[in-house]
Amino acid sequence: MAATAHSILRSSMASMHALLDKAVEGMTADQLNFRPQEGGVSAFFSLWHYVRTEDNIINWVAQQRPTVWLNGEYNEKFGLPRNSQGTGMTTDEANAVQIQDVAAWHEYQKAVWAATDAYLAAMSPDEFDTRKVTIKPLGEMSLWDGIYGVGLSHGYRHVGEIEYVRGVQGLGGLTI
Repeated sequence: MAATAHSILRSSMASMHALLDKAVEGMTADQLNFRPQEGGVSAFFSLWHYVRTEDNIINWVAQQRPTVWLNGEYNEKFGLPRNSQGTGMTTDEANAVQIQDVAAWHEYQKAVWAATDAYLAAMSPDEFDTRKVTIKPLGEMSLWDGIYGVGLSHGYRHVGEIEYVRGVQGLGGLTI
């Protein structure tokens, strides 16, 4: 069977999800919340920002339905912003994004991965080219650019940020 853009995207999203899962596997709340003195954001901020962005794109933007975040009332469980996913936050606002209940976070993260896979499994690949979506603050784009460009490609950047924070703490990267 020949690979299609649709099948490549599905397998690539699953691979990126596995990388993110592995990047934070075994990390404590203190390790996830640690912010390097050299600058940058915590591993948790990067993870939270990415997972919330994917949740928004797959559920709110692509399907026009409530996000896993809102359906599960995770904003209340974690005491984190209801609608924001971090874009445009000040340094102080980003530093305030912290996790205490790591197990509950992983529950949310797995629910987003499952929602993404279910959507991609059920969608028509024709939607990639014919359907336009608006992702704020980026504007209108094809559904493909929204999921592949803003979702998948963007996620790899955050995997790197998490690896950096792991390394600064002496936890090693994903390959070491």
